[in-house]
Amino acid sequence: MSRDDGRNLVVVLWTRRYGASYYGRGRDPRTRGGVSGYERYTRASSNADVAAYLLWRFVPAADVLDVGCAQGYVVEALRELGVDAQGVDASRWAISHASRAARPYVRRANVSKHLPFAADSFDVVSVLETLEHIPPGLVPRALDELRRVCRGWVVATIPSFGPNAGGPPGWLEGKVRDDRVGALYELGADFDGPVAEEDLARDVRGELVEGHLTIASYRWWTEQFETAGFLRCPEVERRVHPHLARFGLTAAWCLYVFRTPDAPRGSLDVRDPEELTAVERRWRLDERRPAAIDLELLRLGLGDDALREMGVTAR
Repeated sequence: MSRDDGRNLVVVLWTRRYGASYYGRGRDPRTRGGVSGYERYTRASSNADVAAYLLWRFVPAADVLDVGCAQGYVVEALRELGVDAQGVDASRWAISHASRAARPYVRRANVSKHLPFAADSFDVVSVLETLEHIPPGLVPRALDELRRVCRGWVVATIPSFGPNAGGPPGWLEGKVRDDRVGALYELGADFDGPVAEEDLARDVRGELVEGHLTIASYRWWTEQFETAGFLRCPEVERRVHPHLARFGLTAAWCLYVFRTPDAPRGSLDVRDPEELTAVERRWRLDERRPAAIDLELLRLGLGDDALREMGVTAR
């Protein structure tokens, strides 16, 4: 596939897959009905408050760009915390239906083509559950764009498999066809992917589940970011993971934190404890609890000490 063909494919996919039905329009709100996308897409269902809280808590940022912002809920939440946040998304529908508070700060743009910002514009770029929607051949272009606009940190969540230097390991289940899981695991630790498209999971309509085009290992994604000029920060990831577990998202989000070579290290738990408590109460994050799978994965990645230190308990 040529680069131009790949770009055209992305446009077609976003138009077809990421319109109203992807975000729950016209769907029975009680079930996805075997079709990829959201039962309903809201600030709560998207876990935007958790994402904004963790960005605000752990990364020193005056301005943030949320790439793949959908309807702008992370942007909205960050701005409530006093962060100058903006967002971009390739979905015309999502941007035109952005939340009222986020609408002035989000715009349509495709990270695999060009982001409408000058170089080094943002302290932090978040890219949450987004990069897996880009074909493997366009991932380097997308990461080059992230590096161009970022002067500090990138926080990403990307469905991944295999060993993970920064936390719990990833997995193939749910990401590939059930009948191919065993065969792919048999390829061993040297298999990094990306998984061939014919092996990827599909929904009842025959569409790729959630529109995921690139499923690869932690090692593969790390190498892609490093080639683009980022440095991975597993020590920061290990500090964030107990909170993902506390909020019940360890099993949902495969976390990466990267920095540019010139980013100041500093203290990365950057908020006063009283501020943290106030925000958790305001957004009712203190009421969230981990599921057993979250605790199991946290223990696998960080050991029992992480559970004891955070006082994390199962339901």
